[in-house]
Amino acid sequence: MLSRRNLIIGSGATLAGGLVLTPGAALSASGTIALPTDLEAERMITVTAAPTRANLVAMTFDDGPHPTYTPALLDILKKRRIRATFYVIGQNVARYPDIVKRMVDEGHEIGNHTWRHPFLTKLGSKNVLRELDRTSDAVYRAVQRIPVTMRPPYGALSRKQRAMIHDEREMPTILWSVDPEDWRRPGSTVVASRIVGGARPGAIILSHDIHGATVKAMPAALDGLIEKGYRFETVSMILGRRDWSKLRWRLPKLAQG
Repeated sequence: MLSRRNLIIGSGATLAGGLVLTPGAALSASGTIALPTDLEAERMITVTAAPTRANLVAMTFDDGPHPTYTPALLDILKKRRIRATFYVIGQNVARYPDIVKRMVDEGHEIGNHTWRHPFLTKLGSKNVLRELDRTSDAVYRAVQRIPVTMRPPYGALSRKQRAMIHDEREMPTILWSVDPEDWRRPGSTVVASRIVGGARPGAIILSHDIHGATVKAMPAALDGLIEKGYRFETVSMILGRRDWSKLRWRLPKLAQG
């Protein structure tokens, strides 16, 4: 398994650091997806929104790539010259590496959403890291880059686990400040309305590119945000870090498992 520390070249290529974030107001999600109640904001360990007053938002899409919906979404984003962040499942990356390559070629950022989408709170540290490392390895094999942020499935990750991942893999946990609850499949009109209505400067917007209705909602959602004066950045960029798509990576001479 490739080591993240061994792969990154150049200072500032990671998101570790002393940036202090105040979690933004988040929509309450009753059900299986919810924000933790013990958010750590002293270091950039857990992030729900970017500390900015600029009209910037980050669109994030979980659970793909999907063989049909993700390419359709990429077409929508490309038409509007919008860059997003995709929190991918490792198994899907292994199935559809060409879609991940297209994401990167078009300037999008890839985040780590684990290998098989488990409840991480039910796993020990070793297995949590294995979920992340297998996914980072799959992404590297597809695009010669690895994720520098992670998002836990269902938002389920304890404070201790988030600190462990930050310490062991230098990855902040990226959550969200807008949840349109598209995972409940309320319909594309409702999803678009919730995204536009919930957006604030620095918002990180949660959605899923495995649902056809979500992809169908995106033209109205994105155009609505544009009409309100919002601009779009990837997660790394909205947090004031380097452009992930332009980082330089290489394999170490002796890659260790």
